Amino acid sequence: MKTKFDSYSLNGIPKGCKLCLKGKKGVLFITGLCSRNCEYCPLSNKRKNKNKIYFNEREINSFKDLMEELKLSNVESCSITGGDPLINLKRTLGFAKFLKQKSGKRFHIHIYLSTKLVNKNNLSKLSKFIDEVRFHPDLNKNSEEEIKKISLASKFWDKKNIGIELPCFPDKKQKILKFILRISSNISFVNLNELELGESNEKFILKNYKLNEEGYTTYNSINAGIWILNELRKQRTKLKIHLCTAKTKNWHQYKNRLKRYQKIPFSKKTNEGTLIYFFVKPNKNLNKILSKKDFFFDKFKKRLIINPVKLNFISKKVAIWKAEEYPTFDREEVLLEKLN
Repeated sequence: MKTKFDSYSLNGIPKGCKLCLKGKKGVLFITGLCSRNCEYCPLSNKRKNKNKIYFNEREINSFKDLMEELKLSNVESCSITGGDPLINLKRTLGFAKFLKQKSGKRFHIHIYLSTKLVNKNNLSKLSKFIDEVRFHPDLNKNSEEEIKKISLASKFWDKKNIGIELPCFPDKKQKILKFILRISSNISFVNLNELELGESNEKFILKNYKLNEEGYTTYNSINAGIWILNELRKQRTKLKIHLCTAKTKNWHQYKNRLKRYQKIPFSKKTNEGTLIYFFVKPNKNLNKILSKKDFFFDKFKKRLIINPVKLNFISKKVAIWKAEEYPTFDREEVLLEKLN
């Protein structure tokens, strides 16, 4: 049942998850606006309720920005999420169409949808560009209404490409199981997520649940997910069930995505996907010491990244720094050390 990605599965994993686990999926955050106001939503304050677009860590203001991030991240597919992509359907359709046109029909796109704005017309338009649809049912709403909306997807997608996504609330495992069983004939997969602490849901999580020792995942959330898997196995379900843990996201999915990013000249990629390089601060006299082919001017951080084989040669002439950072657009540093 446990996978090599620290997740748990029953009957296999849907295509969108397979690509994601391998780091081949970029994340197109289409808007922070949402049709619902779920207390458990883990979005950062930077994104929640903000009408902004991000592809991975880069804020997107044009299709040109999107193409630059596609090149940098080297992904082969993407997920579209929010907020609620249906709250700005025109934008969602425009970006999905662009991705298919520029990257080809084989570029796999899956989308996450809240059910509130779901209707036949919206799903029909999305189906022209979206390969896999994942619904976030509202467990506080009438389950028959939720199922009715989700069942509309069968008019536009093969059943194998229709699923639901739910966080594993430790105190709602019975309710989650009941809903899955009731909707099982309308979908082919279920993705369960370990409940995590975030900036915007901190008050809700701390009020209602205990945290694990590491301080950001909910106590017994994984156990609730495993219990659901076991109960569904007893029911001999044919649904593909995937329980995605925080470890899965952070130690596998994200790390594998980092490994696909382009390197900076004269940098080295670590096993965790970060970049290590050596640099000096801009120096007008460097051309007298080194050939231009032995360094690279980093415009983003205004640094001169040095060919490592030249470090000993210049060590007594100029201060050298070692940096380790993420290869993503924001280039967040995890280490900055002066060597001499």
